[in-house]
Amino acid sequence: MFSHLLCLTKHVLPLLQLDYPLVIAAIFISGIGGTFQYGFSVSVMTSPSEVQPVFGEVAVVSNLVLHRVGREIKEMFGFPSNRKRCLLLNNFVAISGALLMLLSKQARSFEMIMVGRFLYGFNAGVSAHAMYMGECAPVRLRGMVGVTVATSTSFGKFVGQLLGISELLGTEDRWPWLLGFNGFTALLQLATLPFLPESPSFLLLNRGDYQACDQALKRLRGNKDYTQEVDNIMKEKTAMQNVCSYSLLEFIRDKSVRWQLLTIITTFVGMQMCGINAVSYVPCIMSLSYAALGTGLCELITSFACFMIIESMGRKALIFRGFMNMSATLVLLTITLYLQSQVSWLPYCSMALILLFILFFSSGPAGAIVSLPGEILTQPLKSAGYTLACILSWTGLFTLGMVFPVIVENLGPFCFLIFLVFCMVSGLFVRFNIPETKNKTVLEVTAEFQRMHMKKSQISKLVNDYDESCLPS
Repeated sequence: MFSHLLCLTKHVLPLLQLDYPLVIAAIFISGIGGTFQYGFSVSVMTSPSEVQPVFGEVAVVSNLVLHRVGREIKEMFGFPSNRKRCLLLNNFVAISGALLMLLSKQARSFEMIMVGRFLYGFNAGVSAHAMYMGECAPVRLRGMVGVTVATSTSFGKFVGQLLGISELLGTEDRWPWLLGFNGFTALLQLATLPFLPESPSFLLLNRGDYQACDQALKRLRGNKDYTQEVDNIMKEKTAMQNVCSYSLLEFIRDKSVRWQLLTIITTFVGMQMCGINAVSYVPCIMSLSYAALGTGLCELITSFACFMIIESMGRKALIFRGFMNMSATLVLLTITLYLQSQVSWLPYCSMALILLFILFFSSGPAGAIVSLPGEILTQPLKSAGYTLACILSWTGLFTLGMVFPVIVENLGPFCFLIFLVFCMVSGLFVRFNIPETKNKTVLEVTAEFQRMHMKKSQISKLVNDYDESCLPS
């Protein structure tokens, strides 16, 4: 126990003591104009307020637009190669959407709200937040910084739920300011992001600009020695020499990274289809006006907890334990929901299990999976990997939004057993097929993938060779 706490202190203190002040600034600046806006957008329409009848069908249709547009934009364009410029230009999309929201009531235009949500979906679909932060972070703090991507989403959800209450912006007079709030966060990032450096690995691996990479690392690391970090980037550059960036189709077809591909597919599908986007709509939550606000706060606090423990526990352990604990919670939740009409106090148990489910999700899969493509894929594959991850995420959200009401109608409380299957499969896949990425370079992780999945074939080959050698000549 003492060694675990000592390891935790060793990893957390560098950030808490402001050893990397520019990295901390980058976390807040990229987050407020990155996944924060996505989290805010998906929660603001479902927050408790007296103007829900005003939103009505707008909430349903525009959320479909948000999810569907995000998916399609990812599929068409993928990630622009310049991370920082992508984040900057994306703010103009959010600001345009916010202006339409702010003016929609005065113009009495339902269509302006729809177009605004369409632009919010575009904004969420092309964000390069996760990739930028993953490449700016030191290797030993990469997991912690990766968790902040999920934390920004949780913070956005909570702020959306909080501002949506009737005491703040959730009123008939102030709802345009609620829907246009993302514009202010976009303005904040637009004013501050130019002062941050571009991703060091992008500058060296994509542009071949050693001097710019050195200057970026000097700013991000301060007085810390970053020689080893440059050496690791140079090794990756040497290994990937004359290799161009992969398209999504090339990534899918490349058999040498088949297990990395399966890892992204399994973990991101599992994260979206584990039930986290469905548990908030069970009867015990919907009947309590501020219960959604409580679940949002629970998700935010737990995300901070994941930030504190990920570097000491490792990604693989967090993801595996998270999925397994979520599986057990879903079994109990199904039982309590099935029996709650017969026992008066069971709805409170259901509510407690939902909070526990959110705790397991936020402290495991949510924090550790988001940054996974950047940790298991080399530079030429990163853009394609993140593009695939986002396509899977948006497709999962869209599919769940369309199918879940039908599933609930037909299966009732037993609908959560479907999510149980996804949790179990994802957890077991991670346990037996993914190496630990903590404190390892991408090349080391790639070599570990090869060692893990070449063992069976090598043993089979040795056995066959031995059998052949034993045959009479």
